[in-house]
Amino acid sequence: MASIQQTPNGPVLVLRESALQQKGKDAQHNNIAAAKLVAELVRSSLGPRGLDKMLVDSLGDVTITNDGATILKEIDVQHPAAKMMVEIAKTVDNEVGDGTTSSVVFGGALLARAEDLLKKDVHPSVIIEGYQAAAEKTLEIYAEMAKKIKPDDRETLLKIATTSMQSKLISEDSDVLSKIVVDAILRVATKKAETYSVDLENIKVEKKAGGSITDTQIIKGIVLDKEVVHSGMPTKIEKAKIALVNSALEIEKTEMSSEIRITDPTQMQMFLEEENRMIKTMVDKLHNVGVNVLICQKGIDDIAQHYLAKYGIMAVRRVKESDMIKLGKATGGRVISNLDELTEKDLGTADLAHQKKVESDKWVFIEGCKNPQSVTLLIRGGSQRLIDEVDRSIHDSLMVVKDVIEKPEIVAGGGAPESYAASKLKDWADSFDGREQLAIKKYAEALEIIPLTIAENAGMDPIDTMATLRAKQNQGRKWTGIDARNTKIADMLAIDVVEPLAVKEQIIKSATEAACMILRIDDVISVSGAR
Repeated sequence: MASIQQTPNGPVLVLRESALQQKGKDAQHNNIAAAKLVAELVRSSLGPRGLDKMLVDSLGDVTITNDGATILKEIDVQHPAAKMMVEIAKTVDNEVGDGTTSSVVFGGALLARAEDLLKKDVHPSVIIEGYQAAAEKTLEIYAEMAKKIKPDDRETLLKIATTSMQSKLISEDSDVLSKIVVDAILRVATKKAETYSVDLENIKVEKKAGGSITDTQIIKGIVLDKEVVHSGMPTKIEKAKIALVNSALEIEKTEMSSEIRITDPTQMQMFLEEENRMIKTMVDKLHNVGVNVLICQKGIDDIAQHYLAKYGIMAVRRVKESDMIKLGKATGGRVISNLDELTEKDLGTADLAHQKKVESDKWVFIEGCKNPQSVTLLIRGGSQRLIDEVDRSIHDSLMVVKDVIEKPEIVAGGGAPESYAASKLKDWADSFDGREQLAIKKYAEALEIIPLTIAENAGMDPIDTMATLRAKQNQGRKWTGIDARNTKIADMLAIDVVEPLAVKEQIIKSATEAACMILRIDDVISVSGAR
C-alpha cells in the first residue's frame, strides 16, 4: 500500500484506500515472473517433437493442440504482464499465422536474461536500448541470409507448407495436405505486375468428422452445408447455370400495418390466386433465363418450391452472405437483389451441382468451376477433436504459403537462422562500449533458446547439441540446424526444412517489443472495488 504520502502538514491520501501498489524491483520481478511462466507453458510444444496440451473449458469442452496461439487463447490469463505475452501470440497469429510458440518462448527468454542484468544493477533503459539495437541487427542478418525465390515456385511452396505441418499433429499426412494447401493458395492468388496477393477469405474451409485425414480434399468450387429445399427437386445437375439471389422468393409483408377487407369468398380466392401468380412469375423469370440451380440468401416460399421443382430447378435457401460472395467468385456469377433485372450474363456456371451425403448430413457441392477465384477445402478425420486440430494446422500452413507468395524470401528452419544470428550478434556486441554490450550479448543468448528448446523437446542432450551446432556454424555452414525428426544436426536446406522470412521477422519484432514494454514498467497500481 503506497496511497498515503507523508508531508510536513500531515498525511495526504493520493490513491483510494483499497489501491495496491508495487514499486521498482518488486514490480519488475513480478511482471517478469508472470511472463516467464506463460513462456514456460508453451515451451514443451515447440518443434517437430513438441507435445500437445489438453485444455478443458468451464463447460467441459476439450481442445487438444500444440498451437501456441490457441493454447494461450483458451486459458484464461489474469496477470496483466502475462496478458501481454498472450497478445504477442495473437499478433503473430493474425499477421503471419505461424511462429506463435517461438515468439512467446523467445519473449520469455529475453525477459529471463534481462532479469540477470537487473540483478547486476543494469538500468532497464540500457537493457531496452541494447535489445532494440540487437533486434535491428538480427533483422539485417536475416535479410542477408534469406534466399529469394519465385513466388509461384510450386516446389518451394510445397516445402514451406510441409515444414509448417511437421510440428503439428498432421505431420504424418503432410505430403497429401501440403499439396492441397498449395493448390488452394495458387488458385486464389492474384497477380499485379510482378507481385502476388492472396486473400484467404476466398478459401472456404468446411470440416466434417468421418473418414480419415487423407480423405481431405480441395473442391474447385464451393461446398454449402445446406440441403436441397424440396424433395421433388433434382439432386444432381450437370452443366449448372446458377442464379445467386439475395432476396426472398416469397410475397413480402408490408412495412406498415395494413389490412385487406374481404366481403366475398370469391375475393379471398382471387387474393390467394394473385399471390400464387406473383410467385409463379418470379419462378418463370428464372426458368426463362435458363437457370437450373438457384442459390437464395433468404427464404423460399412453399409455393415457389413447388414451381421450382416442376421446372426441374435445384434450389438451396438461407445461404450465408459470405458464401454468396464466395459463390460469385467461384462461378463467375453476380449476386442480384431484384429478379426483374436478372439476365443470362448474371448467371454463374459450374460443371456439376449435386447434393451429397457427408457423414449424416446432406450438403450441396458446386464443383468444376472454370477459373474459380474461390475454392473449398473439405477436411475429414476420425473425430471432431482431430478435425479441429487439422483445421488449425491447415490455417497455419495456408498463412505461411501466403506469406511466401507475398514476400518471396525464405530461410532454413530447425533453429538455424536463430543460432547463426546469435553468433554474429555476439561478435557485433564487442564493438559497443558500456553496459549496452551486455544487453546485446544477452539478446544473442535468448535467440539460442529456439534451437535449444527444439533439441530438448526431441530428447537430445541440449549442451552437446548446442556445442556441435555452434562449431558447425562457425565453420561457415549457416544452414546447419536441428533435425528433430532424426535427432541429429543437419543442413536444414538440404533436407527441405524451410520457413518464410516474414515469419522469422515477425517473431523478432513482436517478442522484442513485448519484452521492452514489460521492462519499462516500474510501478504497478491496481485499484479494486467499486468507484
